[in-house]
Amino acid sequence: MKVPIYIRRATIAVIALAAGLFLSGLWTLAHSQSSSPAASNTDKSYLVEWVYRVKYGHQDEWWKIFQKYQIATLDKEKQLGYITAYTIYGPGLHTSEDSRWDYRVEITYRNQAAAGHGGEVEKQLFPDRDAARKEEDRRWELTENHWDLPIHVVDPHAAE
Repeated sequence: MKVPIYIRRATIAVIALAAGLFLSGLWTLAHSQSSSPAASNTDKSYLVEWVYRVKYGHQDEWWKIFQKYQIATLDKEKQLGYITAYTIYGPGLHTSEDSRWDYRVEITYRNQAAAGHGGEVEKQLFPDRDAARKEEDRRWELTENHWDLPIHVVDPHAAE
């Protein structure tokens, strides 16, 4: 049975993509292992920024829900040592709608692995998962736009 050309080409493309990803992973692994032990991911702080744009007229409701669940979780993560610091920003003036944001939360985790404990902390703090989901769903209904962005500190004096 002859395999159609488009299936053969798709198979070759998938194999090439897989090989590229594999080789890229090997290069990344080799590159990261060649760096000094002091620069390992387990030792470095991990910075993340959460950005939210809330529907007009609903900032107060959104904020109350955010405080109840997210701030409580961040505070507990800080108490447990997963987070070393966090800061919440609000805009001082207005911008155009396409670049408008209402809240920015900058979080410094102890390391990248420490960033993965938010869910388990929430379950401990809020055992009534149905109630928590319902209120968090409402907060997301009021959220027009959101993104989480890992932040890398750039040394302005580095060669590259």
